Amino acid sequence: MKLKTDLPQNQKRIGLTGGIASGKSTISKYIHIQKKIQVLDADCYSKQLIMPGEKSYQKIIDRYGIDIINERSPKQEIITKKLRTIIFNNSSEKIWIENLLHPLIKHQMMNDCINSKNQKTLILVIPLLFEANFNDLCTEIWLVKCSEESQRKRLIKREDINREEANKLIYSQMSIQEKEEKSDVILINENDGSDWQQKLDKLL
Repeated sequence: MKLKTDLPQNQKRIGLTGGIASGKSTISKYIHIQKKIQVLDADCYSKQLIMPGEKSYQKIIDRYGIDIINERSPKQEIITKKLRTIIFNNSSEKIWIENLLHPLIKHQMMNDCINSKNQKTLILVIPLLFEANFNDLCTEIWLVKCSEESQRKRLIKREDINREEANKLIYSQMSIQEKEEKSDVILINENDGSDWQQKLDKLL
């Protein structure tokens, strides 16, 4: 499937990216509710792809064994925290899981863009947009940015982890400076969020 020929030519597809815990979900939710714009989220595709019944689910179980399955779950779902621990502590496993899931996520997201051809604007929330080479899905790229300390505090609170673990998650991704150089719009998400709200109201 060729992206340039199959994707709707008159459709604006805004790739929304940023570092972990920078506030992408908060901003995409605001856009969806306040601006009535459809949002496609790469994390949602990823969660679906590791659900029982998916081919990728079985490949993951075959590789890591039943220890990563939630035995209390009637559907035998994967414990995502255990899977994340594996891939963030082993770079080769991180590469393996990304090579398995990223092409599938991209294919599904592309199909949904095509199926939503009547939508003039779409928001594509893609945390690893640059790392996974999703650039060609987007007509422009918006970066959500906050201070590293804000990321760290949010991660510690959200994931119930310590400072060292939070740093490991932050530094596992491309630096925010590199992402900023590759982005068209920068949205600052600090404190009350008034900066990005004002900017969005002008852009959308």
